[in-house]
Amino acid sequence: MEPDTKHNIVNTESENDHDALAKEEMTGYSDDHKVSFKSPRSFATVFKSGFKETLFPDDPFYFFKKEPTSSHRAKLALNYFVPASEWLPKYNLQLFKYDVLAGITIASLAIPQGISYAKLANIPPIIGLYSSFVPPLIYAVFGSSKYVAIGTLAASSMLISSTMEEKVSPIDNSDLYLGLVFTATLISGLLQLALGLLRLGILVDFLSHATITGFMGGTATLICLQQLKSIFGLKHFTTHTSIVDVLQAVFSQTDEWRWQSAVVGIIFLVFLLFTRYVKEKRPKLFWVSAIAPMVCVIVGCVFAYFAHAEKHGIQIVGELKRGLNPLSFKELNFDPKYISAPIRAGIITAFIALAEGIAIGRSFAIMNNEQTDGNKEMIAFGLMNIVGSFTSCYLTSGPFSKSAVNYNAGAKTAMTNVVMAFCMLLVLLFLAPLFKYTPLVTLSAIIISAVVGLIDYQKAFHLFKTDKFDFLICMAAFFGVIFISMEMGIMISVGIALARALLYVARPASCKLGNVSNSMSLYRDVEQYPGATGVPGMLLLQLGSPIYFANCSYLRDRISRYIRDEQDISNPEENETEYVLLDLGGVTSIDTTGVEVLFEIEKNINAKKMKMILINPRLAVMEKLILGKFIDKIGKDSVFLSIEDAVEACKFSLKTLKEINGVNT
Repeated sequence: MEPDTKHNIVNTESENDHDALAKEEMTGYSDDHKVSFKSPRSFATVFKSGFKETLFPDDPFYFFKKEPTSSHRAKLALNYFVPASEWLPKYNLQLFKYDVLAGITIASLAIPQGISYAKLANIPPIIGLYSSFVPPLIYAVFGSSKYVAIGTLAASSMLISSTMEEKVSPIDNSDLYLGLVFTATLISGLLQLALGLLRLGILVDFLSHATITGFMGGTATLICLQQLKSIFGLKHFTTHTSIVDVLQAVFSQTDEWRWQSAVVGIIFLVFLLFTRYVKEKRPKLFWVSAIAPMVCVIVGCVFAYFAHAEKHGIQIVGELKRGLNPLSFKELNFDPKYISAPIRAGIITAFIALAEGIAIGRSFAIMNNEQTDGNKEMIAFGLMNIVGSFTSCYLTSGPFSKSAVNYNAGAKTAMTNVVMAFCMLLVLLFLAPLFKYTPLVTLSAIIISAVVGLIDYQKAFHLFKTDKFDFLICMAAFFGVIFISMEMGIMISVGIALARALLYVARPASCKLGNVSNSMSLYRDVEQYPGATGVPGMLLLQLGSPIYFANCSYLRDRISRYIRDEQDISNPEENETEYVLLDLGGVTSIDTTGVEVLFEIEKNINAKKMKMILINPRLAVMEKLILGKFIDKIGKDSVFLSIEDAVEACKFSLKTLKEINGVNT
């Protein structure tokens, strides 16, 4: 019997009523289970659907549809774009009590961290204080998270410093250097704002948790080593950030080491680490760790003033001017000779700041069964950095340490950022000069204690146990940062992660299915469930990814190998394979090259005297198969809704075929 004649029994439309009833009784497959072959949607409809799912997966305009009047819609629009307009009218004194306490607590942390991280970026310490005044006010209006506390980031400060120093010396040309830092902040803000407005938060997802863990760990290691300059009281240091250069700079100048500075630094560091230990053992005493940096600054100032620390080789911060943020838009520098450095620093720090700030906001929101909008956060971060670049501030985001303190202190709304900004206002107007005696070694101890928690060795060990490739990505970022540079470290790690993603696309998952014992309709991967058995006369295969030009040749070869292996293990006399069933439920899309390869696969299967059966092709896939005439090629009777329907129909055909052959003989 010819192959076409042999297999046309599967789901033919020409069968008589008696055969149809018999088939329905044996298989349970009736007209109610017919596959939808409706005409493909128009290009405009497909484009609109894809555009919405890509840029608006959360359907942010859902609530607008329910509002009948334009005034209500305008109010909802205002609440969406300016979150403060939603919670501020409901604000009351009870909430304010919690927010004041939390705001004062994070302000006590913002002062020493602002000065310390400004030192890390090689900019005047007062800039760090400015950066905790204006940006928090902007975020309080446009930010969607209740718990994110705005401040500068250690990693971004370090990256800005290492990038800018390649073009300009912060010592020899401090004004130009500072202008480039403001320019980098503006570029970062513009990029963040654009990503938020265009709803391109998906780009931030390319920074995987493994990449961030390795990058933060490597950056924290470098930051800690950089602080050895102040710990040992060194006056000369390398401008490079690799671990080799830093250690060489430290140990090649042993004659400049100051034991007095080292002793003071170790005392402050031990105290700070002890307060962290107390917080971990007694979470309710979180405030001890929160105010510890401020205590160190106050004690350090008093000690430096009365002990004349400078005479003993202990360097101090120096003059801090009283007053509010001066405008800085005139200092922005777009000179082609230098602009490459701000662009590089701005782009990289924009993504780092977004990744950390959004992740932290989501983490705390999940704890309280709430939600934060990542795109709103991008807009808020972008606006506060744009405004910050015009008001003598450098890059800010939602640092984990400060946000964690804010959450633990009982923050209820974003008003905590306003309270912190008000506290910074008082400091800038009245108290800033008092911090001129702050020892640099104290700031170094604060920085080390703050960033040491970024070295998450437990997370790295977890990655090693669960996913070796993720561990490789993590280690690539870590070692790339400490041995080459911060930019190269993150680029290498992201490159490896993208290579893995491309590998998944080029080599998609597929498996052979078998019937799970003691079940009629469960078909699972035979490798995962060794007890699952194949169906006589059929080869069930499941494809689990889109079929594109990059992987369709692999799928063609893999299916051929499945057929060859099935023929090797089957008994030709009893269980000759007649049907190859492809479960396409996991195939979300297919391109024209993929459709052409399906023609090739179908031709190869027919050449082996078998028939291809398709199971549950999704809407986008079905449309391409119809437009590509593949459905016309295999026939609508070869497409089924479920594996069970397809298997039972094939069994019916095989049984009918045997009966016909028995009559003929």
